[in-house]
Amino acid sequence: MGTVSRWSDTDAAAWMNAVGADEADRLLALRVYTSRLIGSDPDLVMHGGGNTSVKVQRRDVFGELIDVLHVKGSGWDLDTLEAAGLPGVRLAPLHDLRQLSELSDEDMVNMQRCNLLDSTSPNPSVETLLHAYLPHKYVDHTHASAFVALANLPDPAAAVSEIFGNAIALVPYIMPGFQLAKVAADVFDANPDAEGLLLLNHGHFTFGPTAEASYNQVIRHTQMVEAWFAAKGISVRETFTQQEPVISAVDAKLLAALRGAWARKLSEHTDTSDAPMPILDIRQSADITKFLSRKDLNKLAKRGVVTPDHVIRTKRFPLVLDHRSVLADHCLMETALNEYALDYCDYFDKEAPRFDGKKTMLAPLPNVVWLAPFGLIGIGADKNAARIASDLAEQTLKVMELGEAAGGFYPIEAADTFDMEYWSLEQAKLGKSKPKPFVGKIVLVTGGAGAIGLATAQAFAAQGANVMLVDRDEATLLSALDSLGQNHGSVALDITNSGAAVSALEACMAKFGGVDILVSNAGAAWTGSMMELPDEDLKKSFELNFFAHLAFAKAVAGVFETQGRGGQILFNVSKQAVNPGKNFGAYGLPKATTFFLLRQLALELGEQNIRVNGVNADRIRSGLLDANFISARAGARGVTEEVYMAGNLLCKEVEAKHVAQAFVALAMSERTTGHVMTVDGGNVEASLR
Repeated sequence: MGTVSRWSDTDAAAWMNAVGADEADRLLALRVYTSRLIGSDPDLVMHGGGNTSVKVQRRDVFGELIDVLHVKGSGWDLDTLEAAGLPGVRLAPLHDLRQLSELSDEDMVNMQRCNLLDSTSPNPSVETLLHAYLPHKYVDHTHASAFVALANLPDPAAAVSEIFGNAIALVPYIMPGFQLAKVAADVFDANPDAEGLLLLNHGHFTFGPTAEASYNQVIRHTQMVEAWFAAKGISVRETFTQQEPVISAVDAKLLAALRGAWARKLSEHTDTSDAPMPILDIRQSADITKFLSRKDLNKLAKRGVVTPDHVIRTKRFPLVLDHRSVLADHCLMETALNEYALDYCDYFDKEAPRFDGKKTMLAPLPNVVWLAPFGLIGIGADKNAARIASDLAEQTLKVMELGEAAGGFYPIEAADTFDMEYWSLEQAKLGKSKPKPFVGKIVLVTGGAGAIGLATAQAFAAQGANVMLVDRDEATLLSALDSLGQNHGSVALDITNSGAAVSALEACMAKFGGVDILVSNAGAAWTGSMMELPDEDLKKSFELNFFAHLAFAKAVAGVFETQGRGGQILFNVSKQAVNPGKNFGAYGLPKATTFFLLRQLALELGEQNIRVNGVNADRIRSGLLDANFISARAGARGVTEEVYMAGNLLCKEVEAKHVAQAFVALAMSERTTGHVMTVDGGNVEASLR
């Protein structure tokens, strides 16, 4: 199935009516609507790529009517675009710039910001001037897979002439910015009847008097290119299959080893022993397997990026690994990473002198791995970055397929790629933002849908971690996951079942490629006096409150060993471990055993840089202390529920978020192991001090 129009008169009217009667606002509302239509189709544009604009008239602070360009702003994606993401820029000063022969990127950005209607708006697109110089009201710039394949053919002019005649004008490859805007404008001026522009090795521009006309031109042109490929017998397929990766135990170990090897190589580059490990995003499908089985795979891997802005996310080349070979010998990954780094350093050393030492080398490591024929692996500092890398890598396969079948895939050369990868506007960002402390960390939380588990997951996520929730009830688990967002994961299973820990770890590996922190939190209380408690209940309590903790700790420690970068195990121990409560023996006994397990594991795993700590919490509103239990306990003591819950030295209720804060604090304590932190508001009887 090829590209289709998603325009709806009803939806368009709704967008306009939502903003009232102001003509400029209604035109802008349609701009937002069609931008979202474009952005919602990953075969047209994705992940910040592409841009859109509309020209309107507005009154300035003096009441004078001026021409304004609303163009997509930096940091916004088309699929989630809002009016605020289309900053308004005074158009006349932008036109004045065209008379200049040169304009640096920094001066261009400054001029665009100086002419914003609202100084708090995001930076307008680096292609703002190109939008400004095209005379049409609506302008759309996309990176449709079929068009990008066309733009990278060995003779795109012949293909464009065959498909469009003179309806599409060609613009030579120039990096985005002032010079591209001037040249593209000159090309259009020489071809005023053109319906669009094809920027060689880059993408496609269309335009029109209305939002619908420009959008329909995007769709119609793309369909014509897809039909041209189809007429040559080249299948036009959807890029993304949404297939969940299938990871075996040996593949899980392989991914962990890759993650650790990548981090060790990064440590060499950054000259630090604790460089963070990356997050992985694995893609598998029949189409990916078929591509990664090609005989010319290694040759294609050295061709380059399908469109220049991809290089910032994916690097110029992927790392190619043979699945069977690296399964047999993980050391081959280390060798391949070393070779990749050497090649990258050679590339930098060759191109950087053109800039008189003004460029800072990025990490000489791949952001994409072709693990042939197993699948694609996107690599990033967090799940979002890894997902973007693999999305772009997946589109790359499709574009390469189309191009190679129609004459060849020949993207921009090394020098042009370097100029984009080391763009001054991107280099200026280096070191300006401090990452959150748990960026690149993968945290697995058992009992993740419960009060303490979810609060803990949210606390780690707020500090940059990617979280895998484990719980028994799938509906509750999915609801909890919704509160965290798409860059996190979940798996529903009973952690007391045989093999549950291994299954949970494999799901975590399939989602993220590894694990760094285990929060072994799940638990439940069986009550009754020890003299009357059935042995079966005590056994069940030990299965959940001790043996499940042990199983997860052992499974996670195995992953830590493979990654070779240490790790952390955090237990939810409970005050019952040190201060028995009446009729709570079935809960306190396994918790006391888990308390001992914590110290034993700290002793045994310390040499591997695996830290083991825990939290003793008391009287938290959760599955253990539900509303009925709290009401009964408060009534038995003749106090209100509020007084009962605040029955501690601080006279304040301890909440799930406070337990979560303790887990995070322990995870940040780099030289602490074998420690239990008490979170109970002050309970002398349960004190470890």
